[in-house]
Amino acid sequence: MVEIKTAGEIQAMRAAGQVVARILAATRAEAKAGMALAELDEIARGVLAEAGATSPFLGYQPGFAPIPFPAVICTSVNDAALHGIPGRYRLADGDLLSVDCGAVLDGWAGDAAISFTIGPPEPADARLIDTAGEALRAGIAAAVPGGRIGDIAAAIGAAGRAAGYGICTDFGGHGVGRSMHEDPHVPNEGRRGRGPRLVPGLVLAIEPWFLAGGRDSYEIDEDGWTIRSGDGSRAAHVEHTVAITADGPRILTVL
Repeated sequence: MVEIKTAGEIQAMRAAGQVVARILAATRAEAKAGMALAELDEIARGVLAEAGATSPFLGYQPGFAPIPFPAVICTSVNDAALHGIPGRYRLADGDLLSVDCGAVLDGWAGDAAISFTIGPPEPADARLIDTAGEALRAGIAAAVPGGRIGDIAAAIGAAGRAAGYGICTDFGGHGVGRSMHEDPHVPNEGRRGRGPRLVPGLVLAIEPWFLAGGRDSYEIDEDGWTIRSGDGSRAAHVEHTVAITADGPRILTVL
């Protein structure tokens, strides 16, 4: 069921989104060679506690997962695209890291992700990350009243395909509200003019993720969570929570 939010509810979601933005800024600022991914999770927990917010990730267990998620952020390194569990792995110069996080504040959720390298990026990584960002901006630009979910999907897919990257539509964007995952599903490729109509008050997490090798395949680790590219190539994932308003798209997960 698709839920439409009032202006006041969107403003409340903006507060949750700011917590998410602070987590992403803090983890990016602290991520360096030699740091364990679990240490980034502790940094995120500290930001949540300071804000009086909770994590929608911690303890989350969708149907595909064998265990509840044990952390408050996802940390996906190199060929890992989504849902990486922060553990003992220590970052190294040249690693491509995607950090995905959520926050719940006063009953409302926010969800966003960033990708960056540890140290200066190699040209191929810079292109991959830049293209994911371009796709996110294109998807957000298509999130206007009167459009359809397919318009967002097509805009994202066009950016990824033009760069020759792989796109998997099993995991993508989604509605956000009282729950982190609500209807509708927002795939990262599709046809314009198709799907549910976009109306003011609809709030979506728009989240492109691309695979550098160009294949549309992925594998899930033995942990039941970490999604990796099927060909071992690197991946990038970016995301914002966006409200559709009469004045156009409003990004809620920025400082």
